[in-house]
Amino acid sequence: MSYTISGSIAIVLYLLAAAGLARLLARGISCFDHPRNELKLITAAAMLLHTHLLFTLVVQQWVNLGFFHALSITSWLLVLLMGGTWLLRPVGNLGIIIFPIAAVTVLLQMMNPESIHQTASSTLDTHILLSMVAYSLLAVAALQATLLAIQEKHLRNKQPGGFIRALPPMMEVEHLMFQLVRAGLLVLTLALFSAIPLVEDIIAQQRAHTAVLSIISWLIFAALLWGRHQHGWRGRTAVRWTLVGFIVLFLSYFGSRFVVEFLVAAPA
Repeated sequence: MSYTISGSIAIVLYLLAAAGLARLLARGISCFDHPRNELKLITAAAMLLHTHLLFTLVVQQWVNLGFFHALSITSWLLVLLMGGTWLLRPVGNLGIIIFPIAAVTVLLQMMNPESIHQTASSTLDTHILLSMVAYSLLAVAALQATLLAIQEKHLRNKQPGGFIRALPPMMEVEHLMFQLVRAGLLVLTLALFSAIPLVEDIIAQQRAHTAVLSIISWLIFAALLWGRHQHGWRGRTAVRWTLVGFIVLFLSYFGSRFVVEFLVAAPA
């Protein structure tokens, strides 16, 4: 099967799964009352086809990931993380956001299949992998924070009905958010340590701003967990810190890659 066929089918399946979840949410059908097993199977099939695409374009010709390759791998990790959690916790509604994002990244990767530079450093490979895992964990934490903010706003406005009834309890959403932040911070710590041997290369490639923003993001998430432990931070305070930390992390990786690959490297 060619990567264009597997990628195209994956896009359709991702969008079908997202539409199915959105339909249930719009009807106010609780994730506790409806197992959504058929949507889980569609998601699994989409992931397998997405995996084939990545294997063909990335693994078979292991490369120093370009912007679109990195986006596609990160969305695959997001789906994998959400899907694994979905087997144990009622987090399927996150797919309404994650699956369309995955579909778009698959399309962009198919439209831009070219590799960048061959990678010959296991240290760099390790750093890239850890960075992507950390980003994926904290991205799902940011989605949980967004969901928590929506729930809190509706309850504050005394509008607990509608699709809010289909969502998990706020305490569970918040608990999972902090679990993801802890896991993401741990992996981000490992990613930063793995970059130490690459300091000279990072400076030579004028990517020092990436390291600085990553460290700032680490400090934000560490401060959030400290505030949670020392002062019991929760609700809107926790949401704000989580979203700000993720935005900084997003800029550190994808923002800098976009600037370097498309703005700085663009022909005059």
